[in-house]
Amino acid sequence: MTRRNYIPIMLFITAVIGIQLITKFTGTNYYLTQLTMTAYYSLVIIGLCLVMGYAGQISLGHAGFFAIGGYTSAALTTCNLTSLFKNGNSLVKFLSSQGMLIKSQDLYGDPVLYVNPWLAAILAIMLTVAIAFLIGIPVLKLKGHYLAMATLGFGIIIFRIVLATEIFGEADGISEVPGFTLIPGVSVNGNFDNRIINYYIACGIVVIGIILLLNLINSRVGRALRAIHGAEDAANAMGINTSRYKLYTFVISAVFAAVAGIFLTHYNGGIGPSEAGIMKSIRYVAIVAIGGMANMWGALTMGVILNFMSLRGMFGSYDDAVFGAILIIIMLFAPEGLLRLAIWQKFFKKNDSAQ
Repeated sequence: MTRRNYIPIMLFITAVIGIQLITKFTGTNYYLTQLTMTAYYSLVIIGLCLVMGYAGQISLGHAGFFAIGGYTSAALTTCNLTSLFKNGNSLVKFLSSQGMLIKSQDLYGDPVLYVNPWLAAILAIMLTVAIAFLIGIPVLKLKGHYLAMATLGFGIIIFRIVLATEIFGEADGISEVPGFTLIPGVSVNGNFDNRIINYYIACGIVVIGIILLLNLINSRVGRALRAIHGAEDAANAMGINTSRYKLYTFVISAVFAAVAGIFLTHYNGGIGPSEAGIMKSIRYVAIVAIGGMANMWGALTMGVILNFMSLRGMFGSYDDAVFGAILIIIMLFAPEGLLRLAIWQKFFKKNDSAQ
């Protein structure tokens, strides 16, 4: 990645710091809660942008990967293993001896023994990678609307599983998820006292994700992905292993969604089946489309704006309808995204000629 590529990153970091300072001096720190959640949702969006904009694949199942990460981590960190430990379970005793379990107390003072969030996160990511590989190998052989329908089916399966499984809380979801301690004194949780640090943690994770993806896009792999997007048959004829590149891209994107699900679940202290709903996947696709499928910064910008507006309740009960309408309008009038409309290109050309 060249120095020029770091300029937007520095501008983004400056904007993150500026927004926090504005909320501090205007007494609107409560906005940081929605902004933190927005940052985690944006992580899903930039990962999906890689699949749609650069690999040319359509996925309507990314809410499923988000749910896999969030639900797996939540289930492991809320399952009380105290009885298994007392009964001499060898695996539980081994995990405890290695510091992979955390001892605590519930509201009634009873002992609680649960999986360390770090271990839970690693297991959740590993499960996501395994499922993404199993799904991606057969599904990515499809193209166009067939691929969209296949990923849609995957998302519906995940939604029905979390909705009907007792260990996942069924319709109520999982609550009382403990905070995720990154290092001593720094934890991802919803405590108001930690609102600012959690805001910077979420934005920091997004920055890391952006840097990783930009390095990937500007590498030989990124050039191969653009070739696949432009003409897959021609890329295959030139010796590019299109199947492998598409699969690896799909898995990386799924991991981004799972990581977002993990951290947002610990931040909110719970997760519900709505996070795996098909409308969530459509929302992600709509945001990527409006920002520009091959425009990482455009997708991120639109993701921050639209998700923040949604979380603030600006769309009311028409939330899903708004994102559905956005997707239809963009596909009809601006299939390459708002920032690539001819009116904007003419505007920038005029400015360049004036200078």
